Amino acid sequence: MTNSNSIYSCDDEYGNINVLDDGKHRILSFAEGDEQSKQSIATPYVLQHEYTQAMMLVLLFKQPKRITLLGLGGGCLLTTLHHHIAGINITAVELRQNVIDIAERFFRLPRGKKIQVIQQCANQYLERNDQKKVDILFTDIYNTKGMDESVLQQKFIEQCDRHIKEDGWLVLNCWSEHTNHPELIEYLRTYFLDIRALDTGCGNWVILASKSFQTPTEKQLKNQAQKLSSELGFNATKWLSRLNEL
Repeated sequence: MTNSNSIYSCDDEYGNINVLDDGKHRILSFAEGDEQSKQSIATPYVLQHEYTQAMMLVLLFKQPKRITLLGLGGGCLLTTLHHHIAGINITAVELRQNVIDIAERFFRLPRGKKIQVIQQCANQYLERNDQKKVDILFTDIYNTKGMDESVLQQKFIEQCDRHIKEDGWLVLNCWSEHTNHPELIEYLRTYFLDIRALDTGCGNWVILASKSFQTPTEKQLKNQAQKLSSELGFNATKWLSRLNEL
């Protein structure tokens, strides 16, 4: 980010929000040296951050019609999913209204009848009972201090479970320091049958958890990863090679 210029900055009760531009990318930052979101200006639907690429491995196991994103950021995941899957219903939940406004203004957040963006705390949203269950629930909840530690709690995992269909998936983005976190794994095993994870090697530990057992062969997964790589514009096979069952 050393060659990036600040093109917008604001503050709210949670801290500073900065939008940077290096000529090729738009970057959302919550603190100096931080990249909350990074988007290619030329190809906004191609994910730039490695952890977001790893999170997309869930598409090897599930072709969703309805998803929820907890944590919006610049909306990079939403943009990619909207571009990649025709007719998908997407709900994004974001705590900070300023972040929503910035995603729309500077990161070309898609709009449409099947896209709903809700300004609310993720934990409060999970307590609601007025939303349809989803095929995939993505959690990417970070603030100026890092990952929201509530993600590691049993209550959070239980509430996520309530929002997911019986054949659905939960995708968690955690810090690498939480790798093989014993309590978190115990909580996940209470509600999910098929749990897989990978260390991206860039500071993130990504977990994919299904409420039903999945039985694709290694060859099938590799073939699907090659196809996904071509469609999404990054090497999904690399991330698949790091994915292990827990």
